[in-house]
Amino acid sequence: MRTRYIVTYDVCDPKRLRRVFKVMKGAGDHLQLSVFRCDLSDRQLEELKERLGREIHAGKDQVLFVEVGPSDGGLAERIWTLGKPYEEAETGPVIV
Repeated sequence: MRTRYIVTYDVCDPKRLRRVFKVMKGAGDHLQLSVFRCDLSDRQLEELKERLGREIHAGKDQVLFVEVGPSDGGLAERIWTLGKPYEEAETGPVIV
């Protein structure tokens, strides 16, 4: 079973910031600047934490994980916005 997380980060150094962004780009959907939506199994979550832990400076940077429930839907009912409406990204195969 996969769980949905909102992952956001505050990284002080531009080089570390780029590396963290690359890690996150492979883990979920980029929503805003340093905010990603990730649908992860327990194992994937642990792997992501480990990879990010190698990229950040523990005393200066922060990665915040917010568990929002099962990834099988329903997130849109739990998110409110001001301004542009929240739109859930399409899931499924991407043909390039």
